[in-house]
Amino acid sequence: MIPIEYFLLVGSVLVLLSIGIAKLSDNLGVPVLLLFLILGMLAGSEGIGGIYFDNAGLAQSIGIVALIFILFAGGLDTKWSEVRPVVWQAAGLSIAGVFITALAVGLFATWLLGFSFLEGLLLGAVVSSTDAAAVFAVLRSRKISLKGNLKPLLELESGSNDPMAVFLTVGTIQLITLPRTSIAEVMLQFFLQMGIGALLGLTLGRAMVFVLNWLKISHEGIYPVLVLAFATFVYGTTATLGGSGFLAVYICGLVAGRAEFVQKKSLLRFFDGLAWLSQIGMFLTLGLLVYPSQVFSVVGAGLLVSGFLMFVARPLSVFSMLSFAQSPWRDKAFVSWVGLRGAVPIILATFPLIAGLPKAGMLFNLVFFIVLTSGLLQGWSVPYVARLLKVDAPLRQKRKYPIEFAPMDGMNAELVDFMVPHNSTAVGKSLVELSFPQDTLVVLISRDDGYVVPSGGTILQEGDTILVLSSEEYLPEIRARLSKPKTRE
Repeated sequence: MIPIEYFLLVGSVLVLLSIGIAKLSDNLGVPVLLLFLILGMLAGSEGIGGIYFDNAGLAQSIGIVALIFILFAGGLDTKWSEVRPVVWQAAGLSIAGVFITALAVGLFATWLLGFSFLEGLLLGAVVSSTDAAAVFAVLRSRKISLKGNLKPLLELESGSNDPMAVFLTVGTIQLITLPRTSIAEVMLQFFLQMGIGALLGLTLGRAMVFVLNWLKISHEGIYPVLVLAFATFVYGTTATLGGSGFLAVYICGLVAGRAEFVQKKSLLRFFDGLAWLSQIGMFLTLGLLVYPSQVFSVVGAGLLVSGFLMFVARPLSVFSMLSFAQSPWRDKAFVSWVGLRGAVPIILATFPLIAGLPKAGMLFNLVFFIVLTSGLLQGWSVPYVARLLKVDAPLRQKRKYPIEFAPMDGMNAELVDFMVPHNSTAVGKSLVELSFPQDTLVVLISRDDGYVVPSGGTILQEGDTILVLSSEEYLPEIRARLSKPKTRE
């Protein structure tokens, strides 16, 4: 029996190496998650690490647990005000768009590889969804700024389309292994899974916010543990009742993210770190599961299927679902290109392996190769395609302050920053002269590359950013006084 010290040593070394190559990813322009996957392959039985691992069931379980935290963190960090205008577009891409992609790839694989229709459809279902972890990582780590609602649309679609891909994969496997299963039965399962998942996600998300604000725990360190357990509870309860656990977890995160609750900022930081750890562990595990020599045997077919997916199936689904949207073709073309495939397709490819389907090994290797090509070509080129299609926007660096503010019960105040325009009447005046509303406090002034601790006599300069603590009702008045333009004499 291998001692636990060995597992801890090897695991810690792999995680540390993964964190180290994250910086390398910024320099090379390669998606960091792809490097995690390659590191897992190098550490595997056919790599320099020589670690033997072929437990598809364990890899699937690790992937499911990781996805729970990744989807919950993604939902928690999604700003509802930004995604609300694109909810119906994202829903169309997440449901009908995924089905169109799966069907198109399935028909192509049936013709190209000699698969049966159901086997081809299974391959299409496995690779049909864009991966939330990959899209979140590329858009946020590469600091890509996009025009209009493109970024919230991509993030909402990638976070919500996994349940449809899971359903199509499981349903197709059921049709293959149980030929007597009718299409009506599969459709009934779909509505039950999505309905139960959406209902429990909404209900339990609100319940979690209520519990967090009601408990008033004196030990702050317990809050991350509580939310971690709650997110797992949401998935477990929904899956046990026959619903889509992934959909429930993501919606739960969305509901919680749009509400105010105790320790919200610290919880956002905690789950951001947990999501990264989950991504590292998931991609390393899936990399260990792969035998590179077997992947090389499907390179020819993999290139054709991957090319069809990127240049035909994904654009077909996107342009079909966004045909009624009031957006230019450049936006639709960019959404088509950012169809990144990541760990989710590889996790779904373990389902046929566990089910013992005849061509499961070939399908797994094809999926792995498709994920590699997607990361290398699409993930690397996203910033350049954005500039080529002219959908990129100037990057707005979010200003960081050396202080934080968390609202508490009984305190109706917000900490908001305002910029002083160059032609404002506030320029050259002291804070006392501006006569801000009562109970308003100017906490800090950001000037050039430094900070100024203000007093009543502090003179404002153009370009200053002032950090104001005030009631929400006074914010419009403060903004008006700072932005009032000088009149020409």
